[in-house]
Amino acid sequence: MSATATRLLDNYVAGAWTPASAATGELDVTRPATGEVLARVPLSGAADIDAAVAAARAALPEWRAVSTIARARKLFELRERLVARSEDLARSVTMEMGKTIADARAEVARMVEMVEAACAVPTTMQGRILEDVSRNIDAETVRQPVGVCAAIVPFNFPAMVPFWFLPFAIACGNTFVLKPSEQVPMTQQIAFEELHELGLPAGVVNLVNGSREVVESILDHPGIDAVSFVGSAPVARIVYERAAKAGKRVQALGGAKNHMVVMPDAVIDKTVEGILGSAFGAAGQRCMAGSVVVTVGDAHQQLVGPLVQATKALTVGDGIDEHSDVGPVISCDARVRIAGWVAKGVDAGATLLVDGRELGDGLNPAGAFLGPTILDDVTPDMEIAQEEVFGPVLTLIHAGSLDEAIDIVNSSRFGNGTSIFTESGASVRRYRHEVEAGMIGVNIGVAAPVAFFPFSGWKDSFLGDLHAHGTDAVEFYTRKKTVTSRYFSSGQGSGSYFVER
Repeated sequence: MSATATRLLDNYVAGAWTPASAATGELDVTRPATGEVLARVPLSGAADIDAAVAAARAALPEWRAVSTIARARKLFELRERLVARSEDLARSVTMEMGKTIADARAEVARMVEMVEAACAVPTTMQGRILEDVSRNIDAETVRQPVGVCAAIVPFNFPAMVPFWFLPFAIACGNTFVLKPSEQVPMTQQIAFEELHELGLPAGVVNLVNGSREVVESILDHPGIDAVSFVGSAPVARIVYERAAKAGKRVQALGGAKNHMVVMPDAVIDKTVEGILGSAFGAAGQRCMAGSVVVTVGDAHQQLVGPLVQATKALTVGDGIDEHSDVGPVISCDARVRIAGWVAKGVDAGATLLVDGRELGDGLNPAGAFLGPTILDDVTPDMEIAQEEVFGPVLTLIHAGSLDEAIDIVNSSRFGNGTSIFTESGASVRRYRHEVEAGMIGVNIGVAAPVAFFPFSGWKDSFLGDLHAHGTDAVEFYTRKKTVTSRYFSSGQGSGSYFVER
């Protein structure tokens, strides 16, 4: 599987690399920093999903029969293989998505962490038992696989987000079909090379490249039992409703508008560091990016100067350059769209403190570069304060009190994550208790949980009952079966269950 600039990517079905059989076309996979074509991705059709689901369905009995410990041992092996390929994976992320190599390495580390968490399945998949619920009658609950599971994943985390789902699904005895983003399909080609070397039964893991037709086929396919999705809020709602209507178990993670509240007693230099990483890491293209800072009282005056100075000192450049602080956005179309949001904010009355549209010379003109941008004097009713921009654009809102700040945060229809910067335990206690978001950071810019806690978005940021990874993953990828049993032996009366209990 050597990479060349013009190769057409294969799907991975039934344990083998397979050309798409029903492709309706091909798309260029481009490098955001240069516009260079890295490969071509097939737009697979419904027949390709049919083949993957058939392979997954056929493999299910054999894989389910593998002991839980043996499945975990395969994941231990996968972990070692991914670690050995970690630099290849990180460079692939940077080349096809654009984020800095430092960000990409951190992403791959989180990918590996997901596998490590899934290795605990002999413990996390355990059921419960209670003896003598009535005389000589025992009751137990066991967990069994859901069946064939699929995931539809976005462009912004080509390595990590697919592994929010894949290792947990197969650890629980399910088989799996992955649809990577057609914008960044190459990183998962590396991951599946390593999955192939595990010698899993053919069909346990499958990869089908494509776009809308593949997504729709997954949502409607009668052979798929569960669907996981990560993407924008409007699409998440469509995915949830369509897949649920087809009788599938669904978790759909949508967009976000994450707020960071800065109190007057915040440690400013550390707060600035946290804000920069949150707002401009991955060029703001992540659902946990802090895109709104709400300053309380005197915090605005203390924060703005150091924040603007630090933002202007960030280096925008090719993500593969170790000295770049901010890489390009995913595409030139995205750059134009994000720049349009900046103009819309200014037109609405915001003050432009840092204009990332003005990058000067020295960057590849074919690259999708847009620098960190800060808009001040933003009000909560402005569209740019309400909608997800998904780029390196930070808006500043001033609040007179913590009460007002909480009201601003809670007025958002999104509820993914939020952070508060303060040294006051009382403020933290009140904030975490009252704020309507699923992930809370205290003096942390990106409050994304580690792999063994669930990714707990609320409101329009999540549709479903069970979240990604952590304890929720085992709940999502298993079904509970409760068994009530009694055995007769000489000397025991039969009795009556209903009378004796």
